[in-house]
Amino acid sequence: MKGILGKKLGMTQVFAADGTVVPVTVIQAGPCVVLQKKDQENDGYEAIQIGFDDKKEKNATKPAIGHAKKANAAPKRYIKEIRGVNLGEFEVGQELKADLFAEGEYVDVTGTSKGKGTAGAIKRWGYSRGPMSHGSKYHRGAGSLAVIRTSNKVPKGKKNAGRLGNETVTIQKLQIVKVDSERNVLLVKGSIPGPKNSYVSVKSTVKQ
Repeated sequence: MKGILGKKLGMTQVFAADGTVVPVTVIQAGPCVVLQKKDQENDGYEAIQIGFDDKKEKNATKPAIGHAKKANAAPKRYIKEIRGVNLGEFEVGQELKADLFAEGEYVDVTGTSKGKGTAGAIKRWGYSRGPMSHGSKYHRGAGSLAVIRTSNKVPKGKKNAGRLGNETVTIQKLQIVKVDSERNVLLVKGSIPGPKNSYVSVKSTVKQ
């Protein structure tokens, strides 16, 4: 298992060797700094903590500044842990770049989906609407909420109108089309969650 943090820059397209068009997402992957190593003896699990995107010290807390200085780095805006790694391959203060991955590898990308505010049941859950003619009194409502005779209350988890988006989403098994090690850029086939300039994490896929 290996992973890196980055930023979604947007989407474009590239041409494969046979001339087909491949839609890709451009990810600014790194450089990241290993801020901490966690082991079984002290923490109960093994992981590395990495940080991405420098933050000015005046905007960081004193604990965050001290934590980063242990790795001879500036405070970071985006910090995350990567589990399942071989701790012997990493050192505190080590820099991770896009060349950690190679072309053709498959990865899982995690990000925060676009927030779309309060949405109705049709947009949020894909409900079907009722007839739009004048005789109908049911158009875009959620329909029946409960079975009155048995429960007499709305059950937990009922799919109703509410907040849509702004959730952590993982897209699995996306192929890396190209690695630009000079500019620390990954081109990943397909789309990933979140708006432009949002933070994402890229890890080796858990699917075979």
